[in-house]
Amino acid sequence: MTEFLLTWLISAIVFLVIDLAWIGGVAKSFYRDKIGHLLADKFRLVPAVLFYVFYVAGVVWFCVWGAESWDAAAISGALFGFFCYATYDMTNYATLRNWPLQMVFVDIAWGTVLSASVAGIGAYLSSILLK
Repeated sequence: MTEFLLTWLISAIVFLVIDLAWIGGVAKSFYRDKIGHLLADKFRLVPAVLFYVFYVAGVVWFCVWGAESWDAAAISGALFGFFCYATYDMTNYATLRNWPLQMVFVDIAWGTVLSASVAGIGAYLSSILLK
């Protein structure tokens, strides 16, 4: 259990660094332009933290934990990210009046790349740091 938690911590740090760089820099104006009308007036920290905790646990459990190599973890991470982000974005596109189609493609691509990166880097760093 300790090894899982340490692997989760390593992967969570990687996830946080990469995702915050994306949200805070690269994609900030994109999201505001496309779905600014849907954004809450005040950021809700608790649901955001819970997402990071649960999502990274999923990446570690399904992609990193037991992977034979960092690249196998990255491939599993890409698939995990694709399916998770596709579920979110396609559901939003199907049910929300003004969810942009461009958002669907960009967000699914981002989830795929992010999850692959986190799984691959998390597996690599864990294999080095936890030996």
